[in-house]
Amino acid sequence: MSEETKSLNFIEHIIEEDLANGLSKDKLRFRFPPEPNGYLHIGHTKAIGISFGLGEKYSAPVNLRFDDTNPAKEEQEYVDAIKQDIAWLGYQWENELYSSDYFDTLYEWAIKMIKDGKAYVDSQSSEAMAEQKGTPTQPGTNSPFRDRSVEENLDLFQRMKSGEFEAGTHVLRAKIDMEDPNMLMRDPIMYRILYAHHHRTGDEWCIYPMYDWTHGESDYIEQVSHSLCSLEFKPHRKLYNWFRDHVYEYNKNKLPLPPKQREFARLNLSYTIMSKRKLLRLVEEGIVSGWDDPRMPTISGLRRRGYTPNSIRQFIEKVGVAKRENIIDVSLLEFCIREDLNKTANRVMAVLNPVKVVITNYPENKEEWLEAENNQEDASAGYRKVPFSREIYIEKEDFKEEAGNKFFRLTLGGEVRLKNAYIIKANDIVKATNGDITEIHCTYDTDTAKKVKGTLHWVSIKHAIKAEIRAYDRLFMHEAPDSDKDKDFMEFLNPNSLKVTTGYLEPSLSNAKAGERFQFQRIGYFVVDKDSSKETLVFNKTVGLRDSWAKQRPKPQNNNQNKPKQPQQKRSAISIVQQLGKKYTNYPEEKQAKAKAEIQELAKDISYNELEPLFSTAVKKAGTRIAVMISLKQLLKNGLERNEAIDEFINKALEDKNELLVKEASEI
Repeated sequence: MSEETKSLNFIEHIIEEDLANGLSKDKLRFRFPPEPNGYLHIGHTKAIGISFGLGEKYSAPVNLRFDDTNPAKEEQEYVDAIKQDIAWLGYQWENELYSSDYFDTLYEWAIKMIKDGKAYVDSQSSEAMAEQKGTPTQPGTNSPFRDRSVEENLDLFQRMKSGEFEAGTHVLRAKIDMEDPNMLMRDPIMYRILYAHHHRTGDEWCIYPMYDWTHGESDYIEQVSHSLCSLEFKPHRKLYNWFRDHVYEYNKNKLPLPPKQREFARLNLSYTIMSKRKLLRLVEEGIVSGWDDPRMPTISGLRRRGYTPNSIRQFIEKVGVAKRENIIDVSLLEFCIREDLNKTANRVMAVLNPVKVVITNYPENKEEWLEAENNQEDASAGYRKVPFSREIYIEKEDFKEEAGNKFFRLTLGGEVRLKNAYIIKANDIVKATNGDITEIHCTYDTDTAKKVKGTLHWVSIKHAIKAEIRAYDRLFMHEAPDSDKDKDFMEFLNPNSLKVTTGYLEPSLSNAKAGERFQFQRIGYFVVDKDSSKETLVFNKTVGLRDSWAKQRPKPQNNNQNKPKQPQQKRSAISIVQQLGKKYTNYPEEKQAKAKAEIQELAKDISYNELEPLFSTAVKKAGTRIAVMISLKQLLKNGLERNEAIDEFINKALEDKNELLVKEASEI
């Protein structure tokens, strides 16, 4: 096996299976379909990476399509920002498309749906429709307007389009089934009246298609082969297919490929808000300076903070493609940018909390330009010159009058090495009236071969340039700031998420340009902000050299010596079922019956989300597949709705060579 060979994720398995079943490779087409109602954030990078990554893997086109069906919330600013972000990440789209391109076609298809008795105009209030919708456990009831004639529906719908009615007086609904267990199938709205200026179509339309009607049909018009979306759209798949199948009948000669929707787990990040609505609130209430504030999880915010496209792509690759929701620790993202900048960022010296050092035995008017390596990780980075003089700055925390054996920096009577320069020894200090140290008097030694334990960064006071330093930290103190239903996520804001100070930098940075990234030695990684000018340099802190948050997490206390031994944590039902499944085919008949009864009982405590990932269990693991089938049967008996994934699992089992598995599948 070559080093480049990697196991396929479940989406790639689906595509490979479709290709094996006759789908021509040149028919593969993907899309990334953002709604232009906000800026893209780190959560979107997973969807971007999946779709564009598949395009690269299979040499297939990827469309960038803006699902612009709600002019009340959409703006050209968001369209432009989204395009900039995707291009910055290094992806290229085949076509730039808009759902609004298809408004005429969607309207014509809606007319056909009305003529076929599959859609009707409802004239109830939104409150009345919501009341009739029912609940997940109670069926809905039909609208009193559901049986309007085709002629009346056509007349009303065309008059809706002509602007004869006020917003909210009529909607067009699909006629499906008000008793369907999936509430999205209970006569969903296809069109609503909305008098709002559209960023592309202007005031041409006053009725706008709903997302569920527009999204799948746009996929179909573009002949997208695999419509990939996040897990919250899984319940929508049944409606996606219903709409798709009807328009397919109208157009199958011209548009032969019906798209297939498949879902993946979205990216959730600790200490981070992913809701565009909540991010907009942060902007509107002035908590942050804008969508590109470096504390924001937006791609533009990450870019301004100093993140690189490569670091984000590496992060997405490490996260992987999964079927189940989970929360990724933000420290993984920070690790990826550290790893990338460690290889690419030049090292420089900057002092952010200075104290003055006077080297008393160094001539007052002398200065030297010493050679410093730019990046020890990159041999091609070369060297630069840094000035040295009698008076320098070091960090205040790098000096203590007295310190223990584990303090390897400067102390009275102690010696340290100055990076790229000499060894100095602290002999005396000068204090202000309040006791603060204002000067440290040292002597230097030209014998740089001498062994000392500490090395400090520094800058020559005479040559230092001032810069505004913006030290950013996590915007929220809580690991899941929007998880508490009883509290507003704003209550978890970190009051210290931004600290602005003045730093003193080596002169090589005087011509640094916006977007350039550096490692401030012994401090962290920084980027030149767009607010910089010739008069004032502004640096944003990207990330520290180490994860400072890890130290803040409470460590488990070892107070168990005198405590009674705690009972072992109870194993989950799904893990016991898996264990029973591993041995199932080796059991004698009597023990199989006992194991089956146990699995049926355990299934009462298993959710579908726990069971579904086991549908892809290898064929050779027949016992596990049997245990999953027994559990599935119990879930279906208890009211679980059958879906495409379940049908696919059962059908594969019916074709299996194992008779026990076939028997269990045939009983469903």
